[in-house]
Amino acid sequence: MSTMFWIWITAALVFLIVELVTPTLIFVSFVAGALCAGIYAEIFPGSYYVQVAIFLVISLALLPLTRRLASKITKPSPQASNVDRMIGGTAIVTKTVEPDGGGLVRYEGEIWAAEAEVRIEERSRVRIVSVAGTRVRVEKQEQLNEERTE
Repeated sequence: MSTMFWIWITAALVFLIVELVTPTLIFVSFVAGALCAGIYAEIFPGSYYVQVAIFLVISLALLPLTRRLASKITKPSPQASNVDRMIGGTAIVTKTVEPDGGGLVRYEGEIWAAEAEVRIEERSRVRIVSVAGTRVRVEKQEQLNEERTE
């Protein structure tokens, strides 16, 4: 087997490893191009320019197809994760929330430090507006109902 064959096969393996590390389906087209160029190199070992041309043509031809396939098989997660799923949730005030902070709320069994624009008394229901670190910003539920009707 010719040296160029092994060079193309090595290139295909390198592209495959890069593809496995980066799940973008971009380097798959380069793997296919290198394999085709390697097969051509085994049949016609002296035609280096043709091998490079085969690699480029096949890689560039497959690139749009692999991008289309990648967009079909990779869908964004419809479910919010971590603290993002807390936003919009309802919590109960366990310690009066002051405008300057210092209050506590219970959300799904966990206690969170809370802050609000207005004073909110204990046992009030609040909606979580945002999360910053270990602190949540909340709004009183009655405020929300009034804002929706306006």
